[in-house]
Amino acid sequence: MIKKVLLLSFICICVFANEIELSGTVISDNEKVITSRNIGFIKDVYVSEGSFVKKGQLLYEIDSSSIDSKKNEALLNLQIQKNKLNNIKINYQRYLRLYKQDLVPKYDLEQLELKMLNIKNMILIANSKLDEVKHQYKYLQIKAPNNGLIIKKYIKAGEMAMPMAPAIILSDLSNLKIKTDISQKYLNDIKLGQKVSIFISSINLETKGKIDAIIPNMNENTHSFILKISFDKKNKIIYPGMYSKLLINKNIQVDKNEQ
Repeated sequence: MIKKVLLLSFICICVFANEIELSGTVISDNEKVITSRNIGFIKDVYVSEGSFVKKGQLLYEIDSSSIDSKKNEALLNLQIQKNKLNNIKINYQRYLRLYKQDLVPKYDLEQLELKMLNIKNMILIANSKLDEVKHQYKYLQIKAPNNGLIIKKYIKAGEMAMPMAPAIILSDLSNLKIKTDISQKYLNDIKLGQKVSIFISSINLETKGKIDAIIPNMNENTHSFILKISFDKKNKIIYPGMYSKLLINKNIQVDKNEQ
């Protein structure tokens, strides 16, 4: 009986010695930080943390006051340039008649022609500036770039939206992976494409995955590497942040056709 117990213990030790046990966290491999391109007061926010959104759905909107001011300024400048052109055209026609009567030198006529050309160029620039300002209106409505879950919202209606400041974090639930740290002593035992057994106890999920990436840890003091593991979700509802247990069998060879 003692021999059987010892034999069973030896087998268990050998099995566990051939497995690497790790803990991991579910992450989205397509997490986006939504920011604004324009400065301005936030008119309204249409989503909350935990909201599911579809691609193109309106997330929040910025008041147009600052762009309205720029637009009016651009319109005024354009009108000024057009008025200048009309005045020069009138003078040019008058000088042209005088020139035909040999009452003014050709030089004066050429100067007016040059001024007219310069004003036309200024009108082109003013039109371009107006188009640029009008183009900014579409950035006042910030929309979801893809389907996903709002996992963080930093903004409220009435606050100031600042360019490049994080406003919303959108997590793509269709592209979930498991992230874990592994000691460098196990690097010879793992390969890209290697199978991984995955257990997510909170939703009673037992599934399989494979190693997609082996990434050096930026913190040199940890002497560890980061693994990213893709896995079969089996139609379960899974969220970023869920805890998972991982088992990697060191003896299972990688099928090169599956890498």
